[in-house]
Amino acid sequence: MKTKILLVEDEAGLRLTLSDRLTSEGYEVDTAADGDEGFLKAASGEYKLILLDVMLPGKSGFDVCRELRAAGVSSAVLMLTARGQTADKVLGLKIGADDYLTKPFEMIELSARVEALLRRGGSPGAVASAHEIGPVRVDFKSTEVTRDGEPIALSAKEFQLLRYFLEHPSETLSREVLLHEVWGYESTPSTRTVDVHVAWLRQKLEEEPKHPRHILTVHGLGYKFIKDT
Repeated sequence: MKTKILLVEDEAGLRLTLSDRLTSEGYEVDTAADGDEGFLKAASGEYKLILLDVMLPGKSGFDVCRELRAAGVSSAVLMLTARGQTADKVLGLKIGADDYLTKPFEMIELSARVEALLRRGGSPGAVASAHEIGPVRVDFKSTEVTRDGEPIALSAKEFQLLRYFLEHPSETLSREVLLHEVWGYESTPSTRTVDVHVAWLRQKLEEEPKHPRHILTVHGLGYKFIKDT
């Protein structure tokens, strides 16, 4: 069975180009030309991935993404935006988008982003779950993290990293895997990005950050997330 993708794009020429390209790569592609139509189709939960333009007639892409997550739809969302401001990109990630791509883009980059998001798995239409990590509660549906009911402020990338850990419990995850799956790096540059974000998460989530119980270092290999100890 072909993987189903929904493309929500108001520019007819681009909608046709992207639809034809993705169809040629073996996907089953449905389209919508405005935010209202896009939301109605996406809310069915039948799509593995939603390509969602930000600037749409009717509901904006931000509104569509926010309402889909509020409705419990967990299909992967790739935002397409002509905006270059970091604030817009961060907003998209905070309200539940999985990745973004700034126009104009090369088709090969779109294909790579689509493949990466689909590799992450997840059941289309499934209700996002909540996780308890000691006194910390992580709610994918509302994208909220709290400790004893009090909110914990996570950046968009910290939340994505935590989500990836929770989706792969007890697995030893190399820095290269995390850079590829969470940051979207196709190569593995020499960087301490993962280590820094792990340290930040420990400071915010662990009761004793210097002696973590949940986000463990596997020396020479990477990190492992243990939900309960």
